[in-house]
Amino acid sequence: MRELDEAAALIAGADAVLVCAGAGMGVDSGLPDFRGDTGFWAAYPPYRRLGLSFVELADPVHFAADPALAWGFYGHRLALYRATEPHAGFAVLRELGAAVFTSNVDGQFQKAGFAEVAEVHGSIHHLQCLTPCSSRVWSAEDVQVTVDPETMRAVGELPGCPSCGGLARPNILMFGDATWVPDRGQAALDALHAWRRSAGRLAVLEIGAGKAVTTVRRMAELASAASGALVRINPREPEVRHGRGVGVPLGALEALTGLRARLATA
Repeated sequence: MRELDEAAALIAGADAVLVCAGAGMGVDSGLPDFRGDTGFWAAYPPYRRLGLSFVELADPVHFAADPALAWGFYGHRLALYRATEPHAGFAVLRELGAAVFTSNVDGQFQKAGFAEVAEVHGSIHHLQCLTPCSSRVWSAEDVQVTVDPETMRAVGELPGCPSCGGLARPNILMFGDATWVPDRGQAALDALHAWRRSAGRLAVLEIGAGKAVTTVRRMAELASAASGALVRINPREPEVRHGRGVGVPLGALEALTGLRARLATA
């Protein structure tokens, strides 16, 4: 495939690799990407019956107005991400020694063995106070949320803040979120920006980042424009319209497997 040949050449000619990953990175592991209401409702049929979209559910307002509904959604996602194993494409990125910037909150990169991950939207594996009463962020490792699969509502005791005893919520940047505590991830983001400045010529692998939420695309385009080239891996929207780069119209696993084969013979 010509696009993979070009992408492999860009990677081979770079001093370092930066991965900018969106929701499409996890699709080959079996995770939903919530593409539009139709895709979201296919993954969560109960919400179709309720007429609730992903944008409406991924909103901190529900934690105050209807905590069982909010924690039903996020409790189910927490269990899903814990049970999901990263696909083999993650190992390819580790072999490349890639640095990682992601909008994903699923913890899949850490599960695949990456020690440092810049998580721009936070992580479902960490919690904060809903209010918040402080900037404290803590691990959700011991949290178990029981969810009724018919209603998608949490059942029983909900996670609480250890400082004030109020309701806890995931330490995730949600839509319309004015109370997210960003402190936990800021050090990793600062370290990534410092690394970029000293990394030399970059090959930026943007993987599975759509246009609906442009955080990852903006980062990938900025980093590649400054010093390097962009490889945009996306089965639906692979076009690279500006700068030096190539669009690869494949899913993450197929593209990364193809790149590994080409780089091994380069």
